[in-house]
Amino acid sequence: MMFGRKRFPAAVAAFETAVRAQDPDAAEDAFERLLATAGGAGDAELHEAGPRLAAFLDEVPPGPRGTIAVLIGACVERGADPLACAPAVFEGARGAFERAAGFCAAWKEAGRGELPSPEGEGLEDADFERFGFGPVMAWQSLPHFERACVAMLNSPAVRRTVPGRAGLRDAVARAAGLSGEPFQCLVHALAVLDDEPFVAIDRATGAGFALRASGIGDNFQLHTLLADALIGGGHLPGTAPSPEAVAMCRDLPGRTPTTGSFNLVGADGEWIWNEGNPADVPVVDGVRLVVLDPPPYERSWPAGRFFPGMTGELVLERALTAEESRALLAQVAQPGR
Repeated sequence: MMFGRKRFPAAVAAFETAVRAQDPDAAEDAFERLLATAGGAGDAELHEAGPRLAAFLDEVPPGPRGTIAVLIGACVERGADPLACAPAVFEGARGAFERAAGFCAAWKEAGRGELPSPEGEGLEDADFERFGFGPVMAWQSLPHFERACVAMLNSPAVRRTVPGRAGLRDAVARAAGLSGEPFQCLVHALAVLDDEPFVAIDRATGAGFALRASGIGDNFQLHTLLADALIGGGHLPGTAPSPEAVAMCRDLPGRTPTTGSFNLVGADGEWIWNEGNPADVPVVDGVRLVVLDPPPYERSWPAGRFFPGMTGELVLERALTAEESRALLAQVAQPGR
């Protein structure tokens, strides 16, 4: 694994010099060297390279820009400072999604039918002139930017402190609406909540609980952690998930089968689907309120984390008083399904 060491920092330096000098031939050569040597680079080299590449990401030509964003993400996954890298990656992603949305709109206006794949299938040579090289490259770069942004959003420090998520979320939504692509990983990552107050009320007993959630990627994960906190903690009757399932929903790698303990219902009476995310849970009196009903049928799934690089946490803070629980339950509609 020593193959890329020392050669990788030289490739980073050569690529930066060529990009800043706007020398396309030298940049192409250095880009190829970057890809060839990154896999063998040591942690210290990657720690230094991530912020350095992020510092000039906006100057990288549209063709390789998405790939460089992925490389920055790989550096972060190996320990580079995510706070130093995330702003440039978010801004690059926002611009790519905005330009890609324009490409999608122009493609439809031209009556071209189904959009080309990000790999280029369905594109013609004339399309680069017809729609512009930059917009076409932006469309093709979206899978790369999605992957790079998720690598940044795995960091709780990034999620809590780095601005730009709202603008990126809007750009992703517009591109998704015009293209029909869900961009599910990035949409879920941008919706992840941290230090978020939740209240869970068991409809049958009226018992209520105040909890706080961070880093939970979907409601399968939320459901499992709720069952652990309330059933596993001895506060409600039922069968708790296994310790292994709970650990895999927190920080243990892998997945293991588990069975649902509840039917999750929002204050509007609508079911809270496991396929959604905690941000779907409606807010009542400043907290996200979830009502726990018996499951109408047995649901099983592989317990684990939607984002393997993101640590999930659900902390039980206290039991509500009977008066608090009754007041909240009085605001809950009956289930709509």
